[in-house]
Amino acid sequence: MIQNKVCRVSLSVILLLPGIWGLTGCSSTQKAEPKPAPVENVIQVAPAPAEDEVTTTPMQTEVETHVTAIKRGYPDRYVVKKGDTLWDIAARFLKNPWLWPEVWNINPKIRNPHLIYPGDVVLLHYVDGQPFLTLEGAGGVLPPPKGIDTVKLSPRVHAEPLEQAITTIPRSAIDAFLYAHRIIGEKELEYAPYIVSSFEQHLISGPGHKIYVRRLENPKTTAFQIVRPGATYRHPVTNEILGYEAINLGESNLIKVGKPSTLRINRAFLEILDGDYLLPLSKERKDIYFLPKAPKNKVKGYIISVINGVTDIGQNDVVALSLGKREGMEEGDVLDVFQHGVTVRDRKVNERVKLPDEKAGILMVFRVFDKVSYALVLEATRVLHVQDVVQNPE
Repeated sequence: MIQNKVCRVSLSVILLLPGIWGLTGCSSTQKAEPKPAPVENVIQVAPAPAEDEVTTTPMQTEVETHVTAIKRGYPDRYVVKKGDTLWDIAARFLKNPWLWPEVWNINPKIRNPHLIYPGDVVLLHYVDGQPFLTLEGAGGVLPPPKGIDTVKLSPRVHAEPLEQAITTIPRSAIDAFLYAHRIIGEKELEYAPYIVSSFEQHLISGPGHKIYVRRLENPKTTAFQIVRPGATYRHPVTNEILGYEAINLGESNLIKVGKPSTLRINRAFLEILDGDYLLPLSKERKDIYFLPKAPKNKVKGYIISVINGVTDIGQNDVVALSLGKREGMEEGDVLDVFQHGVTVRDRKVNERVKLPDEKAGILMVFRVFDKVSYALVLEATRVLHVQDVVQNPE
């Protein structure tokens, strides 16, 4: 049974969650409260239990316990606006913002149940001491008390333009890495088409120039990305080669198939030389509405590179990890970043003691290759570095 007294909270907290379980609260007579007057573009928040007052029940899971950790001092109101991200909005309210899907229970019949749009109003209720998130209006459904089965979010047909939805992480930070940047395997270029020369034998080719390419007798596409092998990614412990950075040089289109084939350069980001390689150019739209989650496997890896070339890594930097499909990584996986504890000398007994590793940040994987992944740093409590450890979130 639902407790007679339910803490009803209009939470902007999980505004990040677009359609959720409707939970209108209940009175001591077990009648639903009258529907509150619509609040335009505002998430209302009523006080949640203080952190030291949150209690657990025998049926409470570890995940639910984490989610009940509401931040102190969360705002009373928050207006959802274009440019917000679900992660940032959740972080205003939850200590562990990546766990919001665990309490996001929704009516699957509403439009885009796993997305949220500017102007949506999300309500937070406490039932049996546990938080439930619900969308105000047609998405509302009454959640049962104790021991509910969480409805896991999954992609659905979109009824509204995706461009209007609030993204989980900032698209501007990862857009180039969804298309142009890629990591290639050791033998991926072994049989790839390559530039043998250019029209009038230019030393450097650019936009508008014709190029002649070998190994392109039976193309399956007419659009190609021009690349050059860059940094070698190695595992910092085993020294295994995990892949190579493919430097994005430009784009070209096929004009004529032959031996060699003729192509024209459409775009050039760097100088293009004889010997550079061609890979199929993908224009497929990649989904960026990730559902944050812990990896399905127990993993431990390392930051092996920061893509923009800086040495100090901070929030919104893109990094390469020594974890990929081989380890079961998926887009949306969240990892904690730990920094190695230093070794000090215990002067009392003249021994060296290694101090514990300390958590220094959180990141989310957004593109996965065979042995390597790209991830975006979402939080950094201190400067991060290459070879910092990444592992399942606490």
